Amino acid sequence: MLLSVPRVVAFDTVGSTLDIAHELGARDADAGTLILANAQTAGRGRHGKRWRSESGAGIWLTLVERPRDVAALDVLSVRVGLTLAPALDRFANDMVRLKWPNDLYLGRGKLAGVLVEARWRADAPDWVAIGVGINTRVPDGERAASLQAGTSRAEVLRQAVPAIRAAAHRAGLLDSAELARFVGRDLAAGRECTEPVRGRVRGIDRAGALVVDADGVTTTVRAGSLVLKEDL
Repeated sequence: MLLSVPRVVAFDTVGSTLDIAHELGARDADAGTLILANAQTAGRGRHGKRWRSESGAGIWLTLVERPRDVAALDVLSVRVGLTLAPALDRFANDMVRLKWPNDLYLGRGKLAGVLVEARWRADAPDWVAIGVGINTRVPDGERAASLQAGTSRAEVLRQAVPAIRAAAHRAGLLDSAELARFVGRDLAAGRECTEPVRGRVRGIDRAGALVVDADGVTTTVRAGSLVLKEDL
């Protein structure tokens, strides 16, 4: 598989590819080390949420990177979504949309998620684990989305891994071109939300914060989950 990474560590079943990434990162794994699993028994998302990632139902991966730009870490999950979405468009039946802070959607269903976890040494990041899960089959009992039936997981990896790495190598906050690309894919812009604050979503800022119009007052939110009123 031509992924242009220094090492691939593959599992049939693992608790979480993120946990393996941190074990390898602590042992000075090279930047670009890729961990793959066919299934996860303890995959995790934001706020400690855990779930099973079914065998063969998706692409479950984590990349180890070693960035030095602290400002770029603040926007990395958004930036990964921005680079990953167009890479996945070719395997989807519609344009892949972005939902702050770290989800990718097709229609009203979640297609993929991004989770970034950094480990620090003194005042600088030592390594970062970028976890990504992409559905290739809709999970049982969930309102979700998947890539087109018959999509080759190997081909998705060939597109997704360079996209994720490109995001990890960028420095600084989001620039005007990235903000414009986010606007073009923003699932929530103009819609009412109930969390993390009540109001109407206006987009994001250069630091990756959610911008909400709350009764005429512009509020920026840097953490939390976005819940849209119509989805309740």
